[in-house]
Amino acid sequence: MIELSGVHKRFGDNPVLQGVNLSIASGTSMVIIGGSGTGKSVLLKCILGLIRPDRGTIMLDGRDVTAQSMSGRDRDAFLARFGMLFQGGALFDSLKVWENVAFRLLRGEAALPKAEARALAIEKLRRVGLKPEVADLFPAELSGGMQKRVGLARAIAASPDIIFFDEPTTGLDPIMAGVINDLIREIVVEMGATAMTITHDMSSVRAIADTVAMLHGGVIRWTGPVSEMDETTDPYVQQFIHGRAEGPIESVR
Repeated sequence: MIELSGVHKRFGDNPVLQGVNLSIASGTSMVIIGGSGTGKSVLLKCILGLIRPDRGTIMLDGRDVTAQSMSGRDRDAFLARFGMLFQGGALFDSLKVWENVAFRLLRGEAALPKAEARALAIEKLRRVGLKPEVADLFPAELSGGMQKRVGLARAIAASPDIIFFDEPTTGLDPIMAGVINDLIREIVVEMGATAMTITHDMSSVRAIADTVAMLHGGVIRWTGPVSEMDETTDPYVQQFIHGRAEGPIESVR
């Protein structure tokens, strides 16, 4: 579904991606791990076309999406294939919950009638374990865990082919983090979607991933099935997954 070959990106004198090679098979869940500032979010933005790589190719279903800039209908059609759960929720404070969930459904040439969009939003809220009465509340009236569920409902509202999860359990207590992890796994399998997750939370990695890739030094140092992650001899992976202070990854003091 997604294939990156030799992707480079620098900002001024700061090289962030230095030749990323990565393949994500259709219908699988890939989790990208790595320390803060290693370029995980930049990599995600390059795939979405929000940032243009300096060189390299990004293929989506066999199409080179870096070959030329897209605009108009082509750009809309490209982005329509993606759903996104943002790290901070990124809900619109001035919109009711159902309007947040149905945000995409109410816009563009294929916009649904308001009543139909609201009904679909309530259905998606049910899917993530929220009752219909939540639909008419505002985000500020919800707990952090409920806001994260609303963000997940919005991410799946248009039944996308590909879903990105940016630190999906940040700021949640361990129990709610487990609930969100289980929901993500269930929904990805149920939809048959291709998923890419960025996270520091190793419990999320083990709950969500089919395959894992570690980004460090601007390249993918290791990738493989999550079942092989604990057994790899790669010192960077071992240091990261066990949270060791000593190792090849230098800590900022």
